[in-house]
Amino acid sequence: QVQLVESGGGLVQAGGSLKLSCEASGTIFSMNVMGWYRQVAGKQRELVARVSGGGVTNYADSVKGRFTISRDNAKNTVYLQMNSLKPEDTGVYYCHLQLTLTNYWGQGTQVTVSS
Repeated sequence: QVQLVESGGGLVQAGGSLKLSCEASGTIFSMNVMGWYRQVAGKQRELVARVSGGGVTNYADSVKGRFTISRDNAKNTVYLQMNSLKPEDTGVYYCHLQLTLTNYWGQGTQVTVSS
């Protein structure tokens, strides 16, 4: 049974920073993809950033240069450092783990950026 536990969301003013963490428990293989998705009410969940087991990263264009994704394979943890936050970054952030052909999701953590 794989579980993802997120932490680090909250309320921040525009221009501020937050760091999200997601720890995976259960049977985890290092060669997987972990990432963060964002969902706003009434819209589809969208990719924010992801990182492969080998460290290859992908970012949404809207967050390039502001967000940094990283992972600690020994701890089965993925991080999302978010800097220069904008009101449009507001949403529920979900941790995602792709393990072989199975997708796992965290419960989501709210990030609110005030203007």
